Amino acid sequence: MDTPPTGRSAGTRPATILAALARPSGDHTPLFAHAAHRWLRYLPYVLAVAAAASLLPAGINVLATDYGLNGGVAAGLAVAQTVPLVLAVSRPLPAWWIIGGTHLLTAVLLLAAGGQTASVWPWPATSVVGYCLLMVPLALREPRRTLLAVWLATGVGSLTMSLLVPDDRFGGDNSLLVIALSGAVLVFGGALREREEARRLLTVQEHISEAERGRRTLLEERARIARELHDVVAHHMSVIAVQAATAPYRLTGLPDAAAEEFTAIAGTARDSLTEMRRLLGVLRSEDSGTEKAPQPGVEQLGQLVETVGRAGVEAELTVYAEAAGPLPPAVGLSAYRIVQEALANVVRHAPGARAWVSLAVEDGRLLVTVVNAAPPGRTESLEHTAEGTGHGLVGMRERVRLLDGTLDTGPLADGGFRVAAALPFDARPDTPDTAEDPQPPQIPQTQEPAE
Repeated sequence: MDTPPTGRSAGTRPATILAALARPSGDHTPLFAHAAHRWLRYLPYVLAVAAAASLLPAGINVLATDYGLNGGVAAGLAVAQTVPLVLAVSRPLPAWWIIGGTHLLTAVLLLAAGGQTASVWPWPATSVVGYCLLMVPLALREPRRTLLAVWLATGVGSLTMSLLVPDDRFGGDNSLLVIALSGAVLVFGGALREREEARRLLTVQEHISEAERGRRTLLEERARIARELHDVVAHHMSVIAVQAATAPYRLTGLPDAAAEEFTAIAGTARDSLTEMRRLLGVLRSEDSGTEKAPQPGVEQLGQLVETVGRAGVEAELTVYAEAAGPLPPAVGLSAYRIVQEALANVVRHAPGARAWVSLAVEDGRLLVTVVNAAPPGRTESLEHTAEGTGHGLVGMRERVRLLDGTLDTGPLADGGFRVAAALPFDARPDTPDTAEDPQPPQIPQTQEPAE
């Protein structure tokens, strides 16, 4: 499609409008070429062939019988007026040049014949039908400026021919009728084309907006995780600063060089804490005031389960002995947030369903599993009943990716849902043998994922 003119005056100059007749659309694909059904892709060709096959013999008969042209000349003119309709399926403007030029030549030959007839002038009846059919693919393919140029050329040619002939030579003047019909078809077809183009652009914009929305959600979740991890990193830096600052007083006999080194380490740690506070100020959003509270961990999962129980979701929590011990703060925080988002999703999308939460340690990884059964009966999603702290599965994936872990989510065969995360952490001292592991949760057989 041609690019619209940048200036208003340039688009309205007669030379610019007429020049559009020499610049056909660069899109030469047939009409409906991208339709889903094959029969719809072939429909324009079928209609064009049918129109040409019906108008050709009728045009020959009208030109030879009603207007008195030679049979061979009438046949040649009728072929040139009808066969290009097939070309108009993919190249309507070149077809218009052929058909329009033939109509002009036909009018000149009828004028030169000098005979008197009761038929209309300057458009034979079959020519009117064929020309209006040509306007359909032209309006569906060419830009508005080209359509205006075609309509003006049609009007100028028709009115010029009608003025050259006395009123008593032909049975009537149909130039205004052709101008009105062709203009109506061009306006209607152009409106359909522009409407379809607007719908296509709207669909593209929706896809772009959806991608941007997903990207914004991901960035927001990463910023949220970074703000939460600030407390974890700040705690370690504070410990380093305190230990380095008090080392000369706690350790006797330190050389002066070692004391100066500890002092330098303490100063660097304090500077790092200052920069981290500035970084947190950049990451903190306007509505993140509640994030100043201490970050939770595995120890707070019991309270979380009680909270969702009051929301109508009966959840069972099983924490194995090794998982109950001290965990790296980042791992404990990520495990809590994953369970929180998973249970919040159960409250939102499966209200009333039972849920099982399990934490275990295997091969240096914390295994977090949240499984819920199908909701009892027919329930509606309660989007605003429970609020998590992130963006659902997006937040879970980002927390797992931060720790180089894995996340497996998906529906179960019975209508439930399963969330399983594996969070690696550094090796810790073994848990005392006296700790007795609790039994794993008894999940019904129907909770097993589908093969």
